Amino acid sequence: MLLQLKDISKSLGKFRIKDISVELPEGYIMGLIGPNGSGKTSLIHIILGLYKANAGELLIDGMSYEDSEVEIRNLIGTVLLDELFDHSATLKGNGINYGAYYENFSLETLEMYMKRFGLDGDRKFKKLSKGEKLKFQFAFALSYEAKLIILDEPTGNFDPSFRKEFFAVLKEYIADGTKSVILSTHLTEDLDKLADYILYIENGSTIFSGDIEKLRDSYRLLTGEKYKINLIQSDRVVYKEEGNYGTKALVTHRTRYTYDRELTVAVPSLEELMYFITKRDKGDKRR
Repeated sequence: MLLQLKDISKSLGKFRIKDISVELPEGYIMGLIGPNGSGKTSLIHIILGLYKANAGELLIDGMSYEDSEVEIRNLIGTVLLDELFDHSATLKGNGINYGAYYENFSLETLEMYMKRFGLDGDRKFKKLSKGEKLKFQFAFALSYEAKLIILDEPTGNFDPSFRKEFFAVLKEYIADGTKSVILSTHLTEDLDKLADYILYIENGSTIFSGDIEKLRDSYRLLTGEKYKINLIQSDRVVYKEEGNYGTKALVTHRTRYTYDRELTVAVPSLEELMYFITKRDKGDKRR
């Protein structure tokens, strides 16, 4: 197992990460989702060893930071919103300087990805746009044979044409079955097409952790007349709201369940799941 979190907890002032457990095998992409302030970036910092958990166990490729920090750092690539490179140096210079810290760094590989991403290696880092800086981070993360790449909200800063290229590279990266990706993003439509696993957290706690197909099979989105939806068992209704053209409800689902023929029944997208679950947890009175 490439990544294992077991009952990870961390206090950060008044906020707390609470008992998060997840496993990610080699060869897969895991989407990390949740509302703003849910703890996604804090959890990433724990996985990266930037925060030490107060409780629980974290293993990367079977190793802990306490015993194998250098080995783990050689296995992880990152694309973060923090600007970690030397602003006054060129991209090539940054690659050479920071690549020296990674056992398997290849300048040739870095230059290949920079060319693919439309980046000039002789350009200074400080001259790049936000999106270009993230592209360089991505190219660097791919340059030293990392087994786990962790990306924190990068796609919102990419133009549409590069987003398509970005997802193609992620698929190429995991294709040999030995590497995996954690992608934190609020653009959940990307994960609907890309992710194999989902970790959905809210207020520092796990809402769902597991296979995305299992998540899809666990819920249905119903649309129709209010009185029809009100016939659904109340303990199955996650949240419902009335609109101009009828009532919508997110409900828990099992294969044995049947629905009124006059209701429209759909598998919810990740965006719809987050919307309805967040509404429920805010205690909206339209429930």
